[in-house]
Amino acid sequence: MNIYEKKQRWKLLLLIGAIIIGVGSLLYTNRWVKDLAFQEKETIELWAEATRILISSGSSGTDLSFPLKVIQKNTTIPVILTDIEGQVITWRNLDSIKAVNNSDYLIHQLEVMREENDSLFIDLGNGDGNVIFYGDSILLRKLLYFPYIQLGVIVLFILVSYFAFSSFRKAEQNKVWVGLSKETAHQLGTPTSSLNGWVEIMRQGLQDEKTIEEFAKDVKRLEKITERFSKIGSRPILERLDINMVLKNSVEYLTTRSSEKIKYKLNIPQGELMIPLNEALFEWVVENVCKNALDAIDGKGEIVINLHDNTQIIYIDIQDKGKGIPKAKYKTIFKPGYTTKKTGWGLGLSLTKRIVEYYHGGKIFVLNSDVNLGTTIRIVLNK
Repeated sequence: MNIYEKKQRWKLLLLIGAIIIGVGSLLYTNRWVKDLAFQEKETIELWAEATRILISSGSSGTDLSFPLKVIQKNTTIPVILTDIEGQVITWRNLDSIKAVNNSDYLIHQLEVMREENDSLFIDLGNGDGNVIFYGDSILLRKLLYFPYIQLGVIVLFILVSYFAFSSFRKAEQNKVWVGLSKETAHQLGTPTSSLNGWVEIMRQGLQDEKTIEEFAKDVKRLEKITERFSKIGSRPILERLDINMVLKNSVEYLTTRSSEKIKYKLNIPQGELMIPLNEALFEWVVENVCKNALDAIDGKGEIVINLHDNTQIIYIDIQDKGKGIPKAKYKTIFKPGYTTKKTGWGLGLSLTKRIVEYYHGGKIFVLNSDVNLGTTIRIVLNK
């Protein structure tokens, strides 16, 4: 399955998940609505009974405190009490100003209540009685619309998040592509300049065995750069190699390409130390980390590489005494596009992290760093 098929599958799964959440929310809220509607019906039935007691009591000495309390306790459910012929007797929990000033208001409310709920008949005896109409409370109405509002907010949030992440992803991809092209140009620049110099020497007829040897080294360098970029797009084959020798080769190359103001100190254990490695890519890792260290010390000072051999893993610490990194930036420096240089493109450490963690199954991180005191980058590899 390629990356595009995986992307489509994840989109489908997210869509199904959103539908399940939406439907589940609707069903759960609908259950709440039914429970609340049933409770309101029971409340109105109790209210009707209390009204019947009040009307039937007349002027007798019956204790009316309880029915009065029941009637007064209803402060949320709108109610209209009419006679058998439909004439309004009294009402509760409606807009009092509209009810007094607008004769059509109560008629309209009666029609709404007839559509929302069944009316209740109060039997007063002798063929006489009253009818109670009631509507949904404000809470019940809000609860009815809540799941649709919630669903709308979820959909809006998903859409905004999708467009935002798409924009961020495109911006990051653009940075990676621009950075990759600049990194390629940078990698090819040094050996190309050297080859141009050797060509001029040859034209002047000053070539000797040493010149030919250096020429061959730069050609090899170009071949290695080509190999590196060809391996970035696919998972490379790891071979059991001597990490000590790989580090020596990397330091030797960096030494010949650095000024005399830079000193490299390599501390490695005696003998061979064989681990699964891709030489071309791992040398790139060491070069990238060391180049960042060179920038940190402004091209003057010492860079120390220490290798620690543990039972199952090895640690490679690359130290400098440069500008240091703020703690908040420990993880940021490995992200594509991040750089502190005016002419930088912020791809070297991003590629380094990919090579170490994705291709070699290791780890790379800032072990410690203090502003103006120096930095130690640690690489962890499995044996």
